[in-house]
This record gives sequence, C-alpha cells and structure tokens, in this order.
Amino acid sequence: MSTSLSELFPPGALAAELREPGDPRELLPDERQFYPAAVQSRRQEFAAGRLCARRLLAQFGIVDFPVQAAADRQPVWPEAVVGSITHTTGFCAAVVARKASLSAVGIDSELARSVKPELWRGICTPPERAWLRSLPQEEQAAAATLIFSAKEAFYKCQYPLVGERLDFHDATVEPMWGAVRGKFFIHANRDLALARHSSLPIEGCYLFHEEFVTTGIAMRGSAQ
Repeated sequence: MSTSLSELFPPGALAAELREPGDPRELLPDERQFYPAAVQSRRQEFAAGRLCARRLLAQFGIVDFPVQAAADRQPVWPEAVVGSITHTTGFCAAVVARKASLSAVGIDSELARSVKPELWRGICTPPERAWLRSLPQEEQAAAATLIFSAKEAFYKCQYPLVGERLDFHDATVEPMWGAVRGKFFIHANRDLALARHSSLPIEGCYLFHEEFVTTGIAMRGSAQ
C-alpha cells in the first residue's frame, strides 16, 4: 500500500505502488492472454500493474479478480469499484475506490523531468507554454512533466465515464506551483462530455517523489 499516493485522492481511495519489475508468472490466466507476444519489459510492466491492482482489490474484499483489458486497452474493473493503473520506468502504481464513494479516478506517474522544450508545443496550450517560460529554467522540465502527467490522469479519469478521446490541447492545466506536493486545476478548452457529470474546472493533486511525479484526479458521487 502507498499512504503518500493515497493522499492524492479523497477518502475512500486506496493506492499501491511497486518499484521493481512485475513477474509475468504472477498474472492470472485470464490476464496473460492480453500480452502473449509482448517484449519482456512490457510484460513486466503489465504484471506489475495487475499485481498492484489485485492487492488493492483484496483490501475491498475482492480476491483473485483478473483485471482484464477491454478492446480499448482500458482495465476492466469489478462492477462495484473504479480504478486506474500507471507505470513508467522503474515505477508502477494503481488506485482503487468503491463506486459508492467515487465515480471515477485517474492516476499517472512520469519521470519528473522527461518533458523537454521540444515537446511542449505538442502537449501544452499557449497559456501553459507562457507559464513554463516564466519559470526559472531549472524548474521548467519538471513543470512541463507535471502538465503532461495531469492531462494523462485527467484522461484516465474521464474516459471510463464518457468514452471521449481527448487531445492534449482540449484542456489547460493550472498548477499551484512551488511545493513538492500540491494541487492543480483542469480547465476545458472546448465543450467536453464530462461536463454532463461534473462542473469544470476539476481539481487534482500532484506529488514529486524521488525521480518521479505522480498526479491524481477523482470525481465524487455517482455518475448518471
């Protein structure tokens, strides 16, 4: 379990992390079918994510549930819960909550300084790029990676609810910058299907830990 990552979400959500390669032999039979020919590193990432997920499900009394992948590669969770999985080089995490508490969750982890200036235009909106340029140069890569991670977490949160595919420029991230742990807000740049379920902007949380940044977003209440 991961107390520090659980704190990125409202009460009722639990998070787990793994800092070593997953063992594909620990996949359940109904999970192994989804990456039968994948390279070993990808199989290890997949196994680590499923191990984290099943550890969390067990905390909710759901044991040995195979977390399969849908046609769009989204994890298929038990009916009573929502969840999200992330993995990057050397790190994997998952978050799970009961639907009675939260209607959607999204988590994303990245190497904290992996988004370089040459990538900004494809990921960041003009206001985001202007904000990045206003920062001291030594902070820009970490801040740009936070923007990228926040958008990934937002996508993972909203997609299971509404099935809408988003572009990086469909939303703008407003970080509360200046601390190891903090908040950010997601502003919509066009009409989003999510607006039927939640008012915008949506608040999320971030944490810089070791060489990583992890972001989390949750939506409260039942999705109707």
